[in-house]
Amino acid sequence: MRKKTWGAALLAVGVVAGLGACSTGGGDSAEEGQSLTMLIGSSGDAETQAVQAAADAWSEESGNTVEVVAASDLTQQLSQGFAGDDAPDLFYMSWDQFATYASNNYLEPYAEQLPNAGDFYPALQDTFTYNGTFTCAPKDFSTLGLIINTDMWAAAGLTDADIPTDWDSLEAAATKLTTATTVGLSFGLEYARIGVFMNQAGGQLVDGDTVTADSPENLAGLQYVQKLHDAGVLKWPSEISAGWGGEALGAGKAAMVIEGPWIKGIQGDFPDTKYAAYELPEGPGGKSTFTFTNCWGIPAGSETRDAAVNLVEFLTSDDQQLAFGDAFGVLPSTESAAATYAEQHPENASFVAGNDYAVSPVNFAGSATVISDFNAQLESLAGGDAKAILESLQTNLQAALDEANAN
Repeated sequence: MRKKTWGAALLAVGVVAGLGACSTGGGDSAEEGQSLTMLIGSSGDAETQAVQAAADAWSEESGNTVEVVAASDLTQQLSQGFAGDDAPDLFYMSWDQFATYASNNYLEPYAEQLPNAGDFYPALQDTFTYNGTFTCAPKDFSTLGLIINTDMWAAAGLTDADIPTDWDSLEAAATKLTTATTVGLSFGLEYARIGVFMNQAGGQLVDGDTVTADSPENLAGLQYVQKLHDAGVLKWPSEISAGWGGEALGAGKAAMVIEGPWIKGIQGDFPDTKYAAYELPEGPGGKSTFTFTNCWGIPAGSETRDAAVNLVEFLTSDDQQLAFGDAFGVLPSTESAAATYAEQHPENASFVAGNDYAVSPVNFAGSATVISDFNAQLESLAGGDAKAILESLQTNLQAALDEANAN
């Protein structure tokens, strides 16, 4: 039984446990008549319905059935499923949890055997490679871009020639767009947004086995963000009564935000908001953006492994990924499908282009806890000591990396 092994290991690494109710089907091959459970972290009804439709289509072809469960808290429900030997047969595995699960041998390393294994973006393959093994197939990806409210842009007298391409022009546009009721720029006060400025300054958090969080480059990135905030042309969403950047943009509280292709989701609440997406401006260290992705995880030793792998092959086909992109805005994880998507959805072409130089946020076993602490410390960034924040991150991240390397 896997129950004792998984449960003890999950407690040892401190993975949060919560409510879960997923089951592993029977059988030992991809034969017909198997019942699979798929656990997803859905962005909303559009994604849930699209995944269910794809699962139903595969079921009709394969003779198997799939129950799609949209998690209320994917991390909790997935960890509970593993701890109780009740893991789903297929699930979304996030980039920031992957190393923890892979290092504890929870994941079936199947991706290298897929017929389209060589078609995925190399950066996405790297994200889901552990100890040299491409473990699970990336289901799609998203990058960050600069989203501009085009009506506000025009009202401020700005043109295409003013589209920010570097930090100076970003500051100039944000200044021009800031009014008594609207801030020029807004994005979340978290590593997943602010980290791109650190990267654009030429910084990185980890270089091989060495943490470089307190580098001059990372400090320059944080100080640039501080400068914009001190000037009043940048505000966090919470400062303008918005839950996230998309709400700030849609409600007209911010003229520019840094978000990904999921910005499409604001159309339901703010159908009259017009916007355009551009690549993030270049910093003194060059271009950079983050890429976020999930893979299709399969439990190690799963009794429904073969059927689940066959389902992943179906779900990661170019046609199916393009259908997902049409339904809820995600970008295909294969280079060929992404190129087609960019042609079919020119409004999102900048997000696809960004993946040519995108990097994944820091990701190794134990790093997620440190980044959560870093996010908490960023609450004091405005008017605070950026150098001290990075020094704390340096200490904590190095300790986590040393521990991960020792295990």
